[in-house]
Amino acid sequence: MSTLNDVVKDLALDIEETALLVEGLDEQAWHTPTPAPGWSIADQIAHLTFIFHLAGTAASDPEGFAELAAGAAGDFDAAVDTALKQFNAFPPAQLLARFRALGRKSVDALAAVPADQFVPWLVNPLPPTVLASAGIMEIFGHGQDIADALGVRREPTERLRHLVSFAFLTRDFGYLSRGLTPPAEAFRIEVTAPNGEVWAHGPEDAENKITGPAEDFCLLVTRRRHRDDLALVATGAEADRWLDIAQAYRGPAGEGRKPGQFAHRSGDH
Repeated sequence: MSTLNDVVKDLALDIEETALLVEGLDEQAWHTPTPAPGWSIADQIAHLTFIFHLAGTAASDPEGFAELAAGAAGDFDAAVDTALKQFNAFPPAQLLARFRALGRKSVDALAAVPADQFVPWLVNPLPPTVLASAGIMEIFGHGQDIADALGVRREPTERLRHLVSFAFLTRDFGYLSRGLTPPAEAFRIEVTAPNGEVWAHGPEDAENKITGPAEDFCLLVTRRRHRDDLALVATGAEADRWLDIAQAYRGPAGEGRKPGQFAHRSGDH
């Protein structure tokens, strides 16, 4: 299990890697459409800035977070849209500066929480390690949209292990978002890290197992690639069904990506 220090250090690296993706863009390029329908690169950065603002406030100012969350509780999607407008009002350089500053604030605030305490969050309070892992999930997914819009490939790193662990913990979100009953039995997740190491979660004798590259698994659970464009293998009927509905975030699944939209395998160069 990763320590809180491990996760927040890796989250800080992911934030800076994403900032570097957009740092040299001119104003017109910030409005490049991404594969997420209706979202530009600026929208993606604005959304992440809002998420890190929420996380940093939750970890450092629970009362202030309660006020923010109360505004989002009735209609989270509307709150996200409001935040997009709020942060998109800034010129690109200012938006990027806020993204970096609020990202750093969230990292520092989460790092300061004792690992055995919980941080208030939108549905249930979470351990700081889990909330930081959720941040890695957010920045991986939205960062992929930015990379795809720019036509660049991000090199996968061992930092993906936090997202793999988080997706194992949140296996049921895909079922719940569709009103389905999650299976009682555990899955086995066995994925290969960029350095060749195998990351495994779940019982070794599980009837349902998913194997393949860790990067492909992360692209699947963030719904940034269709299963047909990934080198993932499901053993067992329920695991095969899960590849169609997997998501590591709460709420509506979104449109996802179409088969063949990114026909090159994620591991190809």
